[in-house]
Amino acid sequence: MRVIIGGVFSGIIRDAMIAAGHDAWSCDLLPSERKGPHYQCDVRTIMNQNWDLGIFHPDCTHLAVSGARWFPQKRADGRQHEAIAFFMEMVNAPIDMIAVEQPISIMSTLYRKPDQIIQPWMFGHGETKATCLWLKNLPLLVPTNIVPGRENWIHRMPPGENRWRERSRTYPGIAQAMAEQWGKP
Repeated sequence: MRVIIGGVFSGIIRDAMIAAGHDAWSCDLLPSERKGPHYQCDVRTIMNQNWDLGIFHPDCTHLAVSGARWFPQKRADGRQHEAIAFFMEMVNAPIDMIAVEQPISIMSTLYRKPDQIIQPWMFGHGETKATCLWLKNLPLLVPTNIVPGRENWIHRMPPGENRWRERSRTYPGIAQAMAEQWGKP
C-alpha cells in the first residue's frame, strides 16, 4: 500500500510501515529525525497523490484540553479556529483509509467522539498517555502487549525547549501495531 503519515518528524510509524512492506512516507514541516522517505512540507499539498492509507497527527497545541486555560485567547486570535479547520481537512482527506490522532481534545465535542482511545501500556510501553483515534475504514487497534506497571512520566516532564518534541513521538509498540493491523490492503 501507499501510506502517508502526516504531521510527524520522527519517522517511527513510517519505518514500521516500510518494514511491513509498504511504500510509506512521512510528512512534516520539520525534517525527519531518521533517514527515510520524507516530504518536508504542509501535508495538505500532497494529500491528493493516491494514498491508500493516511495516518495524520494534526498539531494539538490549540485543541488539547490540557491547555484549556489558554482557549479564550486562542479563540480570540483565531489559532483555535485554524487548528479545528486543519483537523477537519485531515478527517476529510481524499484517502480510503484514515486515522487521525490527538490527545484528549475539544474535537471529541466539536466533531465527534473518537472511535478509540489507546494507551502506550496497551502496546508494550509502561506509560500512560491517552491518545484518541478517529478512524475511517480501519479497525480498532487490538492491544498487543499489556504492561501492568504504569508510569505517568510524559505529564511530569519538566518545562523546556524540547518538551513538545519528546511528547509528540509515537511509541514504537503503537507504530508496530498500526503496521501489522492496518497495513493490510
